[in-house]
Amino acid sequence: MTLPNHNSINDKLAYQSGIPTRGRFVFELIVAFLLTRLPFISVPFKWFESYFHELSHGIATVVSGGVVSQIQLFPNGAGLCYSLGGNGVLIAFSGYLGAAIWGYLIFLLATWRDGIRFTLSFLAMTILASVVLWSRDLLTIIILLCLAGLILLPLKLKNSRPLNSLLRILGLMIILNAMASPMVLFGLAGQGDAVALASMTWIPAWIWVVLWLAFSCFMLWLSWRKVDSTKGNIK
Repeated sequence: MTLPNHNSINDKLAYQSGIPTRGRFVFELIVAFLLTRLPFISVPFKWFESYFHELSHGIATVVSGGVVSQIQLFPNGAGLCYSLGGNGVLIAFSGYLGAAIWGYLIFLLATWRDGIRFTLSFLAMTILASVVLWSRDLLTIIILLCLAGLILLPLKLKNSRPLNSLLRILGLMIILNAMASPMVLFGLAGQGDAVALASMTWIPAWIWVVLWLAFSCFMLWLSWRKVDSTKGNIK
């Protein structure tokens, strides 16, 4: 009697569901980490994190009754969201928090194999909607169009499995950048969302940075749990 090969079962399950094996998840996480550290190559992916950061500020503004006048992105990966009204604490806190959530959401959607093309189209339409609603300067428009193009480009692939892998890597990169970006605030005196929150709440800026870091780690853990949940399906 021939015993089933567990690796083959794992690969078959990952192909059918879009949920990667543990080994593939670790590989994709390493690739995501390396891509965030490579000069020049990492720039577009920093734009993704910056975009979802500023988009989260914008969503928090609208949800809390404010108005967004403009989202601005810069070549170095920085960004700004100009708004009027709304809940200041919620708006300031939502940037890094929202970027981590978006990263996890993208990773989660990338485990939905049959919906991968819908997912890519949805993300591209979200970016293009931001161009229409909140982009006012040429540089930001160019950056956002580049991001939309990068999202739509993989649709040319006929096999959906590479699409899932690429999208999972993108989601992990956004989470990793959401983890790393708040740490930069430790070296910025009088600047950043943490300082703004400290001035509004009297809670020290470093506590807000730790909260963002902890939440991003939680999103990364949830991504791992999504992979780990396949264990019960393999006998």
